[in-house]
Amino acid sequence: MVGAEEKKPDPSSASLSHAVAGAFRDATERHLFERVRESPLPRHIAIIMDGNRRFAAGHGLLVADGHRRGKDTLEELLDWCLEIGIRVLTVYALSTENFSRPPEELDALMALFAESFRQVAKDERVHKHRIHVRAIGNLAALPAEVREAIDEAEAATKDYTDYQYNVAIAYGGREEIVEAIRRIAEDVQKGKVRPEDIDSKMVSGHLYTADIPDPDLVFRTSGEERISNFLLWQAAYAELYFADVLWPGLTRLDFLRAIRAYQNRVRRFGQ
Repeated sequence: MVGAEEKKPDPSSASLSHAVAGAFRDATERHLFERVRESPLPRHIAIIMDGNRRFAAGHGLLVADGHRRGKDTLEELLDWCLEIGIRVLTVYALSTENFSRPPEELDALMALFAESFRQVAKDERVHKHRIHVRAIGNLAALPAEVREAIDEAEAATKDYTDYQYNVAIAYGGREEIVEAIRRIAEDVQKGKVRPEDIDSKMVSGHLYTADIPDPDLVFRTSGEERISNFLLWQAAYAELYFADVLWPGLTRLDFLRAIRAYQNRVRRFGQ
């Protein structure tokens, strides 16, 4: 109506709605956590951490800031895994294809990797819970600073066996399989192995993950539904879960939903 006084929004109403939504979310999270703890857990979760750059673009941040926010989410994820009791965690940090990204982005990533591995070596949680930390991939392709930081983290945790935290860095699933085949072929050439003795167990024993159990659940963020050359051999019978949330925005509730989805499935292993 012309001349009528415009009604202004009530700030207290918005605050109340926000509080109600937060309380509902917290209650849902508590309930889901209890349900998750009542059912068998995946022993090994592998995560494709996708969406750092899109998160940065959507929040007006630099790409490097998006990657740092992703690192913060990974720190929280480790707490969630310890809280629930996930014994083996593998995260996809850098693929071989990622080396084609702009030099300034790669430089920032490498500095972040070096910083992260050095922090891991001194992390109180890592030593309290006896977490064995290791990197898997073509580590020779990494700068010396990153390799030295990896060596520091692996040396500091080499005797731990309660939990295992693996970082796939400079990693490519096809390249891993090709390298395994190449090493088996060398053993055949030297007469150490007969061709008829080659089986899936032997191939598994020549992968980066030779002493790591295959993943039970492969979980990817960002809404993309593919595994992008990640653990191609190892994920043959893994359950797949795709979340429509960018990695830096992942919440504990999102993580619990992924676990619960896994628990609600019937694993047949091809039978």
